[in-house]
Amino acid sequence: MTEIKGWHVFAGFSAVFGIIIAVNLALAYKAVATFPGLEVKNSYVASQTFDVERVAQTALGWDVSAVLEGHVLSLIILKDGAPIAPKIESATFGRATNIAFDETPTFTFDGDALRSKVVAGKGNWNLRLKARAEDGTLFQQRIIVTVKS
Repeated sequence: MTEIKGWHVFAGFSAVFGIIIAVNLALAYKAVATFPGLEVKNSYVASQTFDVERVAQTALGWDVSAVLEGHVLSLIILKDGAPIAPKIESATFGRATNIAFDETPTFTFDGDALRSKVVAGKGNWNLRLKARAEDGTLFQQRIIVTVKS
């Protein structure tokens, strides 16, 4: 049997902590590379009109939800309980933490909801929506999509 010497202990410690550091660096790189972490480009500029925009958007009285059934994304916008189809300025459907699978759905209104075919599966999905009301008010919101099997 070989005797354990100081350099053996040092080598073991170095190997274990080297692996831990390498894994942490790899995970940190993946986290930063796949999620931009930005909601707005300049938070100070966005904050200057936030309250006014929020009041105008709330005054619309819209009840907005999104449901994913298979590969069909349904965007339901209700005003006073009735479905409406405002002008969609932009919509981005994707994962909450990864922009690699983002797609831009093309919605069509069927009388009940705005629907679009998307490539999706199980998991946490978001719809980042900008829609324009008839009076010109911009509605913008990140909607958590309900996934139904």
